[in-house]
Amino acid sequence: MRVTTLYGSKRPVISMEFFPPRDEKGVQAFTGTISELTAAGPDYMTVTFGAGGSTRDGSYQTVQLLLKEMRQPTVAYIAGYGLGPEDITAVLDKYKALGVQTIFVVRGDKPQDEGFKPHPKSFGHASELIAFIKGRYDFTLGCAGYPEGHIEAVSLEKDIDFLKRKVDNGAAYIVCQYFYDNAYFLKYVEKCRAAGIGVPIVPGIMPVYTLKMTQMLAKVCGTTVTAALRAKLDAVDAADKAAVLKLGVDFAVAQCRGLLHAGVPGLHFYTMNRAGSTKAIIDALKAEELF
Repeated sequence: MRVTTLYGSKRPVISMEFFPPRDEKGVQAFTGTISELTAAGPDYMTVTFGAGGSTRDGSYQTVQLLLKEMRQPTVAYIAGYGLGPEDITAVLDKYKALGVQTIFVVRGDKPQDEGFKPHPKSFGHASELIAFIKGRYDFTLGCAGYPEGHIEAVSLEKDIDFLKRKVDNGAAYIVCQYFYDNAYFLKYVEKCRAAGIGVPIVPGIMPVYTLKMTQMLAKVCGTTVTAALRAKLDAVDAADKAAVLKLGVDFAVAQCRGLLHAGVPGLHFYTMNRAGSTKAIIDALKAEELF
């Protein structure tokens, strides 16, 4: 399955992101999550990637589970941090043999595995990894965009320059980091188009799952918890899990509604390996006949 074919033939494309389960109990829970979300009719699913040995194997096994056993169109991530060219080709050869056709390319972060040492010829930027893959494989490649700028970027404009380099080197679509104000995304798209980036740019949606998780992830990802969202968070009892989840669903539905009216090519949901919120959001949007 080539993602660009989807973005060229329907609107909106619905995609969902997952990370590899850590153990057998996690695999069982994951299988249940996928079964529940399949009913929401996603167009494809993605699996994140860890450069460390154990997490690398877990990524492959999860892609295999989705693609071969659960028959779900699947995109595999690859993160190049610390990996040498031979490591990269070994991973990609396995994905190619599995039947994967689309790879989502990120630089990635330092693995948490004890003793992990970066390869001296590892790729410092996603754009370099994209060029390496494009010159050797026939995968369709995707890359990440950051509507508020990458947390390490000196400026949004400079970050868009790096994004342009990714696209020039072979990335055929962009999936964005999540945000809580659509204005960030819409202005970002305008700036990207002005910079000559013409590929599909897809917004990422991260529902509020818990107050603690929202605050922690926003800090790590550099996402602004807006005044509008903060007011809603302050008004709910953090201990009332059902109320927090409902807040998250309602906020995301309104956000997605605005994005769909703006004509986005798709919606990419960061599920955190949970089914309830993502399915509720999609069901609500379908009830409004937004797709």
